[in-house]
Amino acid sequence: MATVVPGVSDYQIDHITLYKVHQRVAQTFRLGRAFLIGDAAHINNPLGGMGMNGGIHDAVNLADRIATVWHGDAPEAELDRFDKQRRLVTLETIQKTTIQNKKNLESSGDEFGASLRAITADPARTREYLLRTSMIASLARAAELG
Repeated sequence: MATVVPGVSDYQIDHITLYKVHQRVAQTFRLGRAFLIGDAAHINNPLGGMGMNGGIHDAVNLADRIATVWHGDAPEAELDRFDKQRRLVTLETIQKTTIQNKKNLESSGDEFGASLRAITADPARTREYLLRTSMIASLARAAELG
């Protein structure tokens, strides 16, 4: 606590909860009229905020599809694309990134630091890294999946 709030030395910890870092992705994000999004669809370690960001992407993707189908502008089969897009993006982006974030945290940091220095030295690599870690690149990947 003292490292977060300098000068604070007298405090009591009322509760501690151990968190088991684990990763899981549901077999499907759609079953009939039921959909899974966010933590219900994919659990990952909290390093990097990918779970919340991924859940927001899930919700936006699904809401747009439901509205399109509801208004009769697309067949119900359009809802299957949600599962195809979001599940694959979860596996390729969210899971991959959070697993690497955990490895970086557990390492000495030397290799990760060297990697970041190399990325920042190259504007093209910097852009790619930022698009990937912000999940903006996953939108293009989802579009590729149809």
